[in-house]
Amino acid sequence: MLIAILEDDISQRELLSYWLTIAGYDARAFAQGQVLLNAMGLEKFEMLILDWNVPDVAGIDVLKLVRQHSTVPVLFCSGRDAQEDVVNALSEGADDYLVKPLRRMELLARIEAVIRRSRRTHAHSEGLRIGNFEIDYLDQTIVRDSIPLKLSATDFDLAVLFLQNFGRVLSKRHIAQAVWPVTSALSSRTIDTHLHRIRSKLELVPQNGWRLKRVYGRGYKLDQVRPVGSLSLLEQWSLSLRAKL
Repeated sequence: MLIAILEDDISQRELLSYWLTIAGYDARAFAQGQVLLNAMGLEKFEMLILDWNVPDVAGIDVLKLVRQHSTVPVLFCSGRDAQEDVVNALSEGADDYLVKPLRRMELLARIEAVIRRSRRTHAHSEGLRIGNFEIDYLDQTIVRDSIPLKLSATDFDLAVLFLQNFGRVLSKRHIAQAVWPVTSALSSRTIDTHLHRIRSKLELVPQNGWRLKRVYGRGYKLDQVRPVGSLSLLEQWSLSLRAKL
């Protein structure tokens, strides 16, 4: 597996390269963001490890440019530990965020977790339809009633989490672990803000057949709202399964 490392500190760059190599990965290290971007046009990297503060194109800007055309897994490793920096990177599409100083075993565990998550996502290459929503896992897009929705990477992950688990109460801890691996960096209010945003972007309101609501003391729940006499999605799926049997 080919992993690109963006790190301007030579000792850190060499250490990361060594850790990845002895773990069985093929590592390419870069000191400048633009050099990494140029290399991405020549080589197919299967994962990126980005530092924030590097010469020319900063790690966060590399991430933004990459997310315009690629879903390659991205792990941020930075000395910037402010909550707003962590949330910013995750909102822009980073899959995980580690604060320096790095620890070898934790780094390797996070890399493996990001890879597993990415492979699960790409396994759904045919997409999925849930109610009036069509999910494309490869392109990370959602279409509602034939209208493409403009979603960030975090919006997409949250929307998919709730659509795949509609009818179930999801605790904030479960939501954070599923969407943001660095749960300690997220406040309850931050999660509330993101959920308010996807409720608005997906129009999860009763008029459209959905209700995303807060279950006090337990978490959040996405319910299907249906006219009297109509079948719910679960009932439709049950009838469909019985017909096949």
